[in-house]
Amino acid sequence: MSDVLIDKSVDGVLLLTINRPERRNALSIPLRQEMATHVNAFSADPSLRALVITGDDKAFAAGADLVELGQRTVFDQGFETAKVLWRAMETCPKPIIAAVRGYALGGGCELMLQCDIIIGGEGAKFGQPEVKVGIMPGAGGTQRFLRAAGKAKTMRWVLTGDTIDAATALDMGIISEVVADERVLEHAMGIAKQIAALPPLAVTAIKQCVLLGQDASLPAALAHEQKAFQLLFASEDRAEGIKAFLERRPPAFKGV
Repeated sequence: MSDVLIDKSVDGVLLLTINRPERRNALSIPLRQEMATHVNAFSADPSLRALVITGDDKAFAAGADLVELGQRTVFDQGFETAKVLWRAMETCPKPIIAAVRGYALGGGCELMLQCDIIIGGEGAKFGQPEVKVGIMPGAGGTQRFLRAAGKAKTMRWVLTGDTIDAATALDMGIISEVVADERVLEHAMGIAKQIAALPPLAVTAIKQCVLLGQDASLPAALAHEQKAFQLLFASEDRAEGIKAFLERRPPAFKGV
């Protein structure tokens, strides 16, 4: 059976389910390559407008595959191969939503942090425990954690490798919302469907401005936002959105 299950049954939404329950969805190299293929295909498909990534009720992803890591040497090609998923996620122009139940640890937490919206279950557990096995986060776990939670909280949790509960993760700002465990996927899919019904050019522009702006000076970020705002006035969806609002009818956005 495939390590990643695909569901396109909801209009405009792709659901990817990590499917290695026997290893708590550990992110092996083959699994990363398979996920990267699907994320890249999602990015290129104009009929798909939002992506949801989930695991099972025990784990979103409990980390990298330690069997693989234990066999690597300093200049092992596996380090470069492992980046294929991170590159696909980083270059995706459309919204990605993580639906997290159970454990999101190590590489699983890093995968989650690359998503744009993160819905966590009340029983979910998060963390970067790499220090406990003599290594450190290597796929954004220090840097994305830092940008979300700040230096003091990042140092507290990444230096100890302690596990973070959902309420604390929400307070720290590393996840977006907490809902009952049994509602996590339903809620994430609901948000994805809501976004998929919106004008995709505007959605893409908003995501780009937020991601670029977080590391830019305020004047540079505001200039980029103003330019993106103006460019949307050339889109047919902008005209349709305003016309539909004035005519008190649902808009029909086409992505042009």
